Amino acid sequence: MLEKLIEKIDKNCNNVDKEMIKKAYNLAYEAHKDQRRESGEPYIMHPVEVAYILADMGMDTSTITAGILHDVIEDTEYSHEDISREFSSEVADLVEGVTKLGKIKYKTKEEQQADNVRKMLLAMAKDIRVILIKLADRLHNMRTLKYMSVDKQKEKAKETFDIYAPLAHRLGMSKIKWELEDLGFRYMNPNEYYFIVRKIAEKRVEREKYIEEIVAQLKDSLDKASIPSDIDGRPKHFYSIYRKMVKKNRTVDQIFDLTAVRILVDTVKDCYAVLGIVHTIYKPIPGRFKDYIAMPKPNMYQSLHSTVIGPQGKPFEIQIRTFEMHKTAEYGIAAHWKYKEGVDNAEDIDKKLTWLRDILEWQRETSDAEEFMEGFKIDLFSDEVFVFTPKGTVINLPHDATPIDFAYKIHTDIGNSCIGAKINGKMVPLDYPLKTGEIIEILASSTPKGPSIDWLSMVKSNQAKSKIRSWFKKAKREENIVKGKDSLEKEAKKQGYNFGEIAKGELLESILKRYNMNIIEDLYAAIGVGAVAPSTIVLKIKEMHAKTVKSEVTDWRVIQDQLNKGNSNKMQKTKATSPGIIVKGETNVLVRFAKCCNPVPGDEIIGYITKGRGVSIHRKDCKNVDFLLQNEDNKLIEVNWGRPKGAEYVAEIQIKSENRDGILSECMEIISAAKTSLYAVNAKPPRNGIVFINIKLKISDIEVLKDIMKKIRKLRGVLDVYRTKN
Repeated sequence: MLEKLIEKIDKNCNNVDKEMIKKAYNLAYEAHKDQRRESGEPYIMHPVEVAYILADMGMDTSTITAGILHDVIEDTEYSHEDISREFSSEVADLVEGVTKLGKIKYKTKEEQQADNVRKMLLAMAKDIRVILIKLADRLHNMRTLKYMSVDKQKEKAKETFDIYAPLAHRLGMSKIKWELEDLGFRYMNPNEYYFIVRKIAEKRVEREKYIEEIVAQLKDSLDKASIPSDIDGRPKHFYSIYRKMVKKNRTVDQIFDLTAVRILVDTVKDCYAVLGIVHTIYKPIPGRFKDYIAMPKPNMYQSLHSTVIGPQGKPFEIQIRTFEMHKTAEYGIAAHWKYKEGVDNAEDIDKKLTWLRDILEWQRETSDAEEFMEGFKIDLFSDEVFVFTPKGTVINLPHDATPIDFAYKIHTDIGNSCIGAKINGKMVPLDYPLKTGEIIEILASSTPKGPSIDWLSMVKSNQAKSKIRSWFKKAKREENIVKGKDSLEKEAKKQGYNFGEIAKGELLESILKRYNMNIIEDLYAAIGVGAVAPSTIVLKIKEMHAKTVKSEVTDWRVIQDQLNKGNSNKMQKTKATSPGIIVKGETNVLVRFAKCCNPVPGDEIIGYITKGRGVSIHRKDCKNVDFLLQNEDNKLIEVNWGRPKGAEYVAEIQIKSENRDGILSECMEIISAAKTSLYAVNAKPPRNGIVFINIKLKISDIEVLKDIMKKIRKLRGVLDVYRTKN
């Protein structure tokens, strides 16, 4: 594997330190030596395959090294400091960045997924190579997805469609994007996938003969014109064919351009010369020519596209580009590491990532998770129009964008002062859908009154929406606060709640945190401007309120007075239920461990004075303690662990795993090897191929529990292991 990797690096990469690559391989091999993948293969095969993909892209030493080590911090004993010491802080930061992204899992709750995507965007903004490693990691995982359960296959495929394929598209990495989409399509819609595969295979020989005829004609004509070229025919990707079938409501037999012919030449001048020759041999179809050389796509893609009528009257697509354009089309932003170096390259890459800064800008203004995720997908993977300013500058916008989108793309002040627009010299309404090639002129007021609230439903770009909302937030904040508060209280009353009574303490903090806000007035203002629906807020608070377990009614004063006076005679009559707890310096106080969180030595703890049952000991992260801090904090008391010899405590863990034979017995073996007493086991019936196992253990120290959980987490099929609380 190492020799194969070195060969690939020699072929595709410049100035890579192969000694560092070998050192990384040896460390990863040792770190992963006891681990295996779902396929049963040694785990080391995965990081090396990721390195192969990165080497194909022509990446640099640090990126390939981090690719080999990308799972080391997450899955082994090695830390960021270890990697930094053995290699460099640059490599360690890349590995840590991918480790954080590795925790991104598709959730059914939009806000959880949105938080993860926000983290990913920030990691990309810091170093774009993080996402290149993650894309390589995801690509190899998709190639080996057949070893996972059906539910897991669909989950990973959907996540790939929603996040990773759009990112590959935006980074211009078409080779990665198409393979991710085809693999995702295979597992998301297996029936449709294999149907298309069979239908295309049926006429493969006929289609190849047809393409060979076209390639021969083109090669002969270009040779006569003395234009060196590389010509080949490539089949369209399965998912591309499927999208065309759905979009145009056609069968496979009704789609004729299943193959595209690509011509690669040396210069831009040759591209246009070849286009002229092609149009003299084959008749072009009107409206099917696109010049992405003069107007490159935002993801750096450049090419000439034309659909023409070929032999036998069948249409086919032809693409003409230079060799350098082709490299960029295949690997996008990654191609810059292979073919360019130095400061100029860094500045060039930064210019290519302006879209990332735009997304980061508007996401700060977007508090609603569902809106954020929808906008994220639209920004990354939507059709686009290319229009011109009166001075000829090309501006790209989302499909069906309006003159208002155009105005805000030029400058925020232009958007805020916009009162009209001209298209090719003629007045148009502000909701007019722009078309590629049009020249846009914005009419602006010298005394701007700001945007209209109606514009929010007219604009298509997230950038414009963000700037419009921002104006209303700043210009009419006080008015919106009053309006939003009134709307929220009315909605709560309509659903039988008093908002002021239920939305306080932890509940209110959770709501504000979810929407990235600091104070309640921010929430009122967001509702007033229409950015957040009051019904959504009330529903979320109702859900959280229903889950809150109210604390037992207590009379705490007796115990409090006794502790203050140092008089615990009454309590000394009853021996403490569990040893090892010191309550405000007293050791003979009746204590009991709360069953809602089962604290064990090493946990941060707090005491709660109850009526007739002494002090209840909770973990500080227990949900019931959160409630008590807001409602009965004067009944909480400082407690500490003593360390009596031989004391044991009950702790409960929950294991989420795929339902496979032997999983329970393997967990028991780990517990037995730790010389830990088993207290109780409970397994819930499998649902959708997933089983939950609850295990109660008697342990003496939190570190013992952590070690057991870590070993169980590494078992094949185990998805998660965690302490239970409430």
